[in-house]
Amino acid sequence: MIQLKSLPTQPEKIMLPLIIIFLSSLAYFFDDTLSQAFIYQRDLVSNGELWRIFTGHIFHTNGYHLLLNICAVVLLWALHGQFYKPRSYLLLLLISAVTTSIGIHYYSLDIHRYVGLSGVLHGIFIWGAFMDIKHKDKTGYLLLVGVLIKISHEQIYGASDDVAQLISASVAINAHLWGALGGLIIGIYSYCQK
Repeated sequence: MIQLKSLPTQPEKIMLPLIIIFLSSLAYFFDDTLSQAFIYQRDLVSNGELWRIFTGHIFHTNGYHLLLNICAVVLLWALHGQFYKPRSYLLLLLISAVTTSIGIHYYSLDIHRYVGLSGVLHGIFIWGAFMDIKHKDKTGYLLLVGVLIKISHEQIYGASDDVAQLISASVAINAHLWGALGGLIIGIYSYCQK
């Protein structure tokens, strides 16, 4: 019989996901004022504006894009929030943001501007699957295989046209790949820790 896990509502489990949602919402509502100073833009990062490697992830192309990413933050918290600890979750966010941005910067040369949490969210998803596996939850294997199939499918066939129309932008499928790489690095590290 399938049993639902109880939701991890302790303050230390929910604090950072709520901060991500708050900052992303704030960035959306003040986009006209803030975006030019903070979104990832290849040429500006190359000229030393390195904060954009981190800050670009909290901006979104439109309200649908923001809502999709907020729903993903909530879903991932519901799936794996029991493993969230402020320091390790923050490290996961930072490493996934860095691998996404650096991967885009050096290996996805067709992307000149990038916004959104999807790369980081793929990293969080991979890490969560590893944590499930580490804690003997067999669904972790299913989640890991599922996300790897999704990323592979995107790399071979491209992104969904429907999602691109919904968010009014091309889906940066390579961001998913690079973010997942960050999650894989932290996932393997976390799995090997006692």
